[in-house]
Amino acid sequence: MADEHGDKEFRGRADAFIRVANEQRRDASNDEVNASLLYAATRFNAFVVASAAQDVEEMREDRDQAVEFFTERFRRMLVENIDDYVGNYGEYIQKFRNE
Repeated sequence: MADEHGDKEFRGRADAFIRVANEQRRDASNDEVNASLLYAATRFNAFVVASAAQDVEEMREDRDQAVEFFTERFRRMLVENIDDYVGNYGEYIQKFRNE
């Protein structure tokens, strides 16, 4: 995961999604934008699972393993980002409050 997060293209794609989410905060609450972003991520994850399967039976067979994989990956990324905010709280929140 460290290599993945250090990848410039990976960060650029993530930043693009974050920019869209921040733009949407102008017309919706943080909770509403968060729910939409989470839904979009899960919808795309389901597409990734479906597109990797040869047929619907294989998708059914892979379902629980895919849920476990994406759940664990989300958890690790969330912990990493919360820890980042803990370490940089003043800087990040000050920037947010000045928007």
